[in-house]
Amino acid sequence: MADKSTGKSQKRKIVTVRERTEQTNNAAPKSRKVARTAKAISTPFRILGRGLRKVLYPLRFLLRPFKTRPMRFIGRILSKVLLFSYFAGAWKELRLVTWPGRRETRQLTFAVFVFAFVFGLIITIVDFGLDKIFKRIILQ
Repeated sequence: MADKSTGKSQKRKIVTVRERTEQTNNAAPKSRKVARTAKAISTPFRILGRGLRKVLYPLRFLLRPFKTRPMRFIGRILSKVLLFSYFAGAWKELRLVTWPGRRETRQLTFAVFVFAFVFGLIITIVDFGLDKIFKRIILQ
């Protein structure tokens, strides 16, 4: 790009993915479309949960032994063993992720394919060259 006043070219600042993500996070909240989709997906689970609660409510007396101190201690140990807190933390982190849009996904996928092709080509050339060298050394 040439600056009209001085006639010198200027370099454009390269924006990293992290900077772009921070800009989008600061710019505007998530679209309503995403919120509507999340609500639509979670609605059947909420309805199912309410139904289960109504069905199981009369049986709540069965849970009384599990509310005693020893059973709560055993429950805490089981939650540590089964890594409940790990999965809860992982789910929270996934909710914070800003996923790329279609265009950026397409660009990154193309970059991966180009890299894989070039890397495969380099490996093929090196393998072919080493094969020729070793065959000459071993066969002579």
